[in-house]
Amino acid sequence: MTSGTGKAPARERSVGAWLALPTWATLGLFFVLPLGILFVISFGQRDTYGGLKPVADLGAYVLSGNFLANYARSLHPIYLQIFWRSVWMAVVTTAVCLIVSFPVAYYIAVAAPARRRNLLLGLVVVPFWTSFLIRTYAWMFILRTEGLLNRLLQATGVARHPLELLYNNFAVLVGLIYGELPFMILPLYASLEKLDLSLLEASADLGASRASTFRRVTVPLTMPGIVAGIILVFVPSLGQFIVSDLLGGARTILAGNLIQNQFAVARNKPFGSAVAFELTAAVLALLFVYTRYTRRKGQDVLL
Repeated sequence: MTSGTGKAPARERSVGAWLALPTWATLGLFFVLPLGILFVISFGQRDTYGGLKPVADLGAYVLSGNFLANYARSLHPIYLQIFWRSVWMAVVTTAVCLIVSFPVAYYIAVAAPARRRNLLLGLVVVPFWTSFLIRTYAWMFILRTEGLLNRLLQATGVARHPLELLYNNFAVLVGLIYGELPFMILPLYASLEKLDLSLLEASADLGASRASTFRRVTVPLTMPGIVAGIILVFVPSLGQFIVSDLLGGARTILAGNLIQNQFAVARNKPFGSAVAFELTAAVLALLFVYTRYTRRKGQDVLL
C-alpha cells in the first residue's frame, strides 16, 4: 500500500515535467538564448562597418578589462541622465495609472451591476483593437499646435495662443499613461473581483471609517493586483521608445530610444547590447522581487 502511494506522486511529477517541457523549450529558444547572445555581444567591440571586431587574443582582451568598456561607457553622465529620465517618467506613469485605475477597477468589480461588467471590461480593452502606433499618431494630431486640444482651449478662452503641448515630456507622459492604463486596470479588477465584501461590512460595523477600511482591509487584500499592475505598467514604460520618438521628438530620449538608435542608426551593437542587457537585468530583478513577495504571502502570481 505504501509503495503504491509513493509511486503515484513520482509518476505525477514525471508527467508534469513532460507537460512543462514545451514551455521550457519555448522560453529557452525565444528568451534565454537571445538574452545569452545579447550578453556575449555586449562584451565585444564595434568594427568600422558596424559589425563585431574579431578578438585576436581573448586572454589579453579579458585581462586588459576592455571587455567591460561598453558597460563603463553606459555610466557616462549623458547616458545616466537618459536612464534617470526613463526611470522617473516610468514612475510617474505608474503612479498616475494606479491612481486613475483603482477607482475604475473598483467600480467595475464591486459597484457596477453584474449585467454591465462585461460591457465595461470590453470598453477597457477596446483600445487594443487598434494598432498602438496608430493611437500614438492620433495623440500627435490632438496635441499639436493646430490640434483639437489647442483649438478647444482657445475656443473656451482658457488660452489666447496655442500651447506647446507636443514634443516635450508632457506629451510623452500623456502617451505613456494612455497606452499603459489598461494594463493597470485589468490586474486590479482581477484582485478586486475576489474581494470578500463581508470583510468591508465587518470593518464598518466595528466602527472603522471608509478611509480606514480602504487602507487596512481593501488595499492589503488587493495588494497582489496592485503589485502586478505596477510591474505591468512600469516595465513597458521603462523600455518604451515609440511614444517618446513620436510625441517627444528629439527633445525626449529614453533608454528604449538609446537602444534602438545604437542598433538602427549608430550601428554599435555591442554598446546597444550592453544597455539592453542592463535594462533586462533590472526588469528581471523586479519580477524576482514580485514572485518572492507573492510566494511569501502565499498568493497567486497574477503575471
